[in-house]
Amino acid sequence: MNAITKISTTERYARCVETSKRVRWKVEEDVIRGRRFDTAHKFLPDGLILADAFTTLSAGEKRYVSQIQGRTYANIFGLVERFINAKVLEVSRDHWLGDQTALEALVGFSQEELKHQEMFRRIERMIAAGMPAGYTFVPGPDQVAAAVLSKSTWAVLALICHIELFVQAHYVEAIQPDATLSPLYKDVFLYHWKDESQHVILDELEWTRENQKITAAERDRAVDDFIALVGAVDGILQAQSAADVAYFRSIAEGSFHDGQIEQLREGVLNAYRWQYILSGAQHPRFLKFLLGMITPEQAERVQRALAPLAGKL
Repeated sequence: MNAITKISTTERYARCVETSKRVRWKVEEDVIRGRRFDTAHKFLPDGLILADAFTTLSAGEKRYVSQIQGRTYANIFGLVERFINAKVLEVSRDHWLGDQTALEALVGFSQEELKHQEMFRRIERMIAAGMPAGYTFVPGPDQVAAAVLSKSTWAVLALICHIELFVQAHYVEAIQPDATLSPLYKDVFLYHWKDESQHVILDELEWTRENQKITAAERDRAVDDFIALVGAVDGILQAQSAADVAYFRSIAEGSFHDGQIEQLREGVLNAYRWQYILSGAQHPRFLKFLLGMITPEQAERVQRALAPLAGKL
């Protein structure tokens, strides 16, 4: 790495530190501010829950779907930040006796991820207080984190970058512009977005650094690891979407015929695949980084793995 690249990279870490300090916030004082969730509002916008697919549901039933998916959305981020934080702490080791600006940026990243986990635990308790009993969040954060962290660092950093890019896209393109959503729910993801805007820069720096360290053979295995991680995420989404449809049926008035139930199951699973896999995998910035690191044959393998998930969207 030449001197110019080193200076440029250090400056990018330094800018993340500076911005992080400038936008620093607290869960209770800045986000919650003594408010409660009002279930008269939607939580997630129609474009994220893919509301147009639920053609047989009333407006009130679609609002339930938005609230259930929104509750899961917050819980999913609480889950993924468990393994994100662990990996960030792990890669920070390479900077312990080196670039202290990079170390400061990654330590700040870790502290912010811990704060996010605290916030999402708080949000789950608050949403639970205002919704009927019976909701279940299926995956265990520690078990999922252990499984993810068993894969290569390159693959885990690819997954993390993918996640934090779709976080930004969801907020800017769908959540922020929708005036019909719960104001408190919007603020949760406003403040989350403020931190993630810096985190994705650090993701890219660390993923690039890891890519430069590994051999072609190691990268080829890492591509397979990334594909396996996407498959594991889809398994989680299949289980959670089934649980969320069951919860919806338990709280919605009236009964549903077999065709409506199948539409619900397919619609919620498709929404989750869009939210947590495809919207990130199709993000131009993610594709630029990924395709700049891998061969055309490896890119084709990734595309083949994603194709069945996108088939009905």
